Amino acid sequence: MFLGFILLLHCALDAPRRPTHTASTMSTPLRLGILGSGKGSNFRAIADAIAAGTLAADVRIVVSDIENAGILSLARGRGYRAEYLAPGKFRTKLEPEAEQRLVALLQEAGVEWVILAGWMRMIKAPLLEAFPRRIINIHPSLLPAFPGLESWAQAVAAGATKSGCTVHYVDAGMDTGEIIAQAEVPVLAGDTPASLHARIQVEEHRLYPEVLRKLAGE
Repeated sequence: MFLGFILLLHCALDAPRRPTHTASTMSTPLRLGILGSGKGSNFRAIADAIAAGTLAADVRIVVSDIENAGILSLARGRGYRAEYLAPGKFRTKLEPEAEQRLVALLQEAGVEWVILAGWMRMIKAPLLEAFPRRIINIHPSLLPAFPGLESWAQAVAAGATKSGCTVHYVDAGMDTGEIIAQAEVPVLAGDTPASLHARIQVEEHRLYPEVLRKLAGE
């Protein structure tokens, strides 16, 4: 009897242990659709966090309005679905038919959150209505200061002492949505637009995955 107890105890101690869950494995993965018009550095930061196991997310599709955008090459190189979307005749927004096509692409891919990563067009009703409060953007300033294009150059020209980046929900305005998180970057003496922009991007690449981690944990 005593020997049987010893054998059972020994087996219990030798049994394989269940793996300890990290924050990412405990979270339900976010199903992401990434929209970008440029090189894709913020997308790379998100993809790196996913690959490292520090962000519970699944990139379902990457879409660009620029046929030869770097973000598409980057996505294909990592094995993600990457699609070019012809934007139509407008420069600052998609034609209505193109935006409806974008909605269809995202929905077909099972996207839950739409992540703007250098997307250079305004978001209009079809997308906003299809993903209410599920579209976020990162902007290279401390909003509401310096909305719009080249905000780092705006900050230097205005003699600002600080800048940074903002993650915010997207609404129908230009960089006017509710702020989720911000990171501050000082404007140094002798800063050029390029040098300030480079330091802001370092914070962008840290902040965006951090915000997504918090959303995954909600």
